[in-house]
Amino acid sequence: SESTILVGDFLYSRAFQVMVQIGQMRVMEIMADATNTIAEGEVLQLINCGNPDTTEKQYLDIIYRKTGKLFEAGATIGAVLGNQSKLIESSLTEYGRNLGIAFQLIDDVLDYSSSFETIGKDIGDDLTEGKPTLPLIYTLERCKPEKQIIIREAIQSKNAQNIDQIIAWVKSSGALALSAEKAKTASNQAIKSLKPLPESDYKQGLIELAQFAINRMY
Repeated sequence: SESTILVGDFLYSRAFQVMVQIGQMRVMEIMADATNTIAEGEVLQLINCGNPDTTEKQYLDIIYRKTGKLFEAGATIGAVLGNQSKLIESSLTEYGRNLGIAFQLIDDVLDYSSSFETIGKDIGDDLTEGKPTLPLIYTLERCKPEKQIIIREAIQSKNAQNIDQIIAWVKSSGALALSAEKAKTASNQAIKSLKPLPESDYKQGLIELAQFAINRMY
């Protein structure tokens, strides 16, 4: 809606206003780069919307740009404002990137496995919007040709007619478990990247955050 766009514009401009007040050009550079990359991710998702031939590689590139880059920027800026070494900064950059990817992967899993009451949106929303996320990509790779035809048509037409059947196929194909395992790998990589950080309650908090990202139910 028009009001939503205006609020978004305000928050966007306010964020840059705050960054100018901080007076660190490095922070501005990180946020400008992140903003550009996130916009690219949204464009790529729009291009692939309704495309049943979207590959796993293309999907992972999209979620890195859309979500991974946002988490990456936040973690990096924390290191910059904390005057940390380049080693710590690069470690937190990698942590944020993998945390964001793990978070988005689980978000896509929940779109097929949770409920409206739990996540606040209808199950299968990604499918009805024509978004071929990883669970659907994995399902297409593993199901029979006759099912592939129905799924491909649903993605292309953004038609919810067969959504309950397709959700059942996604659940029975093992695609959700495979997607969750991909998220676990990203979460473990995020935790591993924290090795250079000294032991502290803050480091433990980051570890627990990465674990929560893949164990959450909402």
